[in-house]
Amino acid sequence: MWKYLKTVLVLAVVSLLLLVLPLVVPPLPPPPLPLLLVPVLIMALLVLLACSPLSVNNNSNNI
Repeated sequence: MWKYLKTVLVLAVVSLLLLVLPLVVPPLPPPPLPLLLVPVLIMALLVLLACSPLSVNNNSNNI
């Protein structure tokens, strides 16, 4: 019971912060272009890893 209540309380506080912080914090300047490309490069790397063939050498003789 307490674990459920604690989880709901944490989610409520996070939701409240997401609603209030944009009104309080001043607008920030946009980040530089290389920093904007970091998530794109990470996603491209993950897609390449997901599509690359997996080489598995199974030399064990399990009977």
